[in-house]
Amino acid sequence: MNTAIIYHNPKCSTSRNALALLRHVGIEPTIIHYLDTPPDETMLRDLLAKMQRSPREIMRTDVDAYSEHSLNDTALSDDILISTMVREPSLINRPIVVTDKGVRLCRPLESLLEILPVPLMRDFIKENGDIIAA
Repeated sequence: MNTAIIYHNPKCSTSRNALALLRHVGIEPTIIHYLDTPPDETMLRDLLAKMQRSPREIMRTDVDAYSEHSLNDTALSDDILISTMVREPSLINRPIVVTDKGVRLCRPLESLLEILPVPLMRDFIKENGDIIAA
């Protein structure tokens, strides 16, 4: 069975495109609006491990919470970064997609192709008109 989970922000065009691409290939994912229902610490650690990424690698730096918590301090531990991301989910970059083939922060959107459980059989047109060729 082809299933997927998307940690989604409907205000983000990349997130909307990831959701549309999943649907384009026939997958209706479980949608987690992570700003309303953020992953807990255990889940975030699991996602990071499966993506083989550090907390800093998936952290948004362009949100108020980043400067408010002085997260540009490179001496901060991963534990501090993770606990802050859990409390301030706007710091978590998106979309994160989970399938049976893996977990990816889908930036760029094309990285979603690496974990799609079904092949892209026809071109996908992004919101801005760009095409991801089948």
